Amino acid sequence: MANTRNMTEFIFLGLSPNQEVQKVFFVLFLLLYIAVVLGNFLIVLTVMTSRSLGSPMYFFLSYLSFVEICYSSTTAPKLISDLLAERKAISLWGCMTQLFFTHFFGGTEIFLLTVMAYDRYVAICRPLNYTTIMNQQVRVVLVGIAWVGGFVHSFAQILLIFHLPFCGPNVIDHYFCDLLPLLKLACSDTFLIALLIVANGGTLSVISFVIILASYVVILLHLRTGGSEGWSKALSTCGSHITVVTLFFGPCIFIYLRPSTTLSIDKTVALFYTVITPLLNPVIYSLRNTEVKKAMKKLWIRTMKLDEK
Repeated sequence: MANTRNMTEFIFLGLSPNQEVQKVFFVLFLLLYIAVVLGNFLIVLTVMTSRSLGSPMYFFLSYLSFVEICYSSTTAPKLISDLLAERKAISLWGCMTQLFFTHFFGGTEIFLLTVMAYDRYVAICRPLNYTTIMNQQVRVVLVGIAWVGGFVHSFAQILLIFHLPFCGPNVIDHYFCDLLPLLKLACSDTFLIALLIVANGGTLSVISFVIILASYVVILLHLRTGGSEGWSKALSTCGSHITVVTLFFGPCIFIYLRPSTTLSIDKTVALFYTVITPLLNPVIYSLRNTEVKKAMKKLWIRTMKLDEK
């Protein structure tokens, strides 16, 4: 730890060294981040104020949207401000803080997506007992487990990184502090640390992804005798969730299942789970869900009536 404190800051290379490209990226990612915050906040507000969205699925969706806002906010504001900065610096403690919260909210999202897959399994395979199994107490416990799981995951990652000695150079070829780019800067053997990071982050992503896919296989097998109506119900109910899961887990597995290896494409891939997926979450769940669109329309009408008064 004493060696680590000798380095007081890190310098990001960012997405591009070209000043004109950075200005274009500034406008682009500022608009994307505003859309992420407003879109996900709209889902949270709609679920909280609509009686028609009282089912467990929307309860979990509101928490997912809240996590998406927090997750994107750990990296996007710094990325956006650095696009106009000549020197893209972050302090050691700022870097560790960003690393912790990035993996905290990312880990929480992984567990939430797994919980949502279980919710869809119960809703389709055991519909008569759905409200009994997924009662309010169970929902709160499952969300609590997701938060605790995210914390444990992130805390373990920080413990692996924090004690490493960073002797220089201090230039990170990325736009935020992440595990593998930091490992490249450590002036000690990081092979074992890299394996532990894969065991924690990469394996968690793979196992959760397999569990989610297995739940959908069970759902489809359960409905295989239901004809076209059964398949239509399965695709309608799970289609949006499958899309979000694939867009989130694909890049995560690509990044965190490679011990001590970084590629030039990693920064682009990371944009998918830090910016693109949080943006697509409200788009997918609102445009592909009739109940959510109706609830949003009612919320808009109520808001307009209040403005008229």
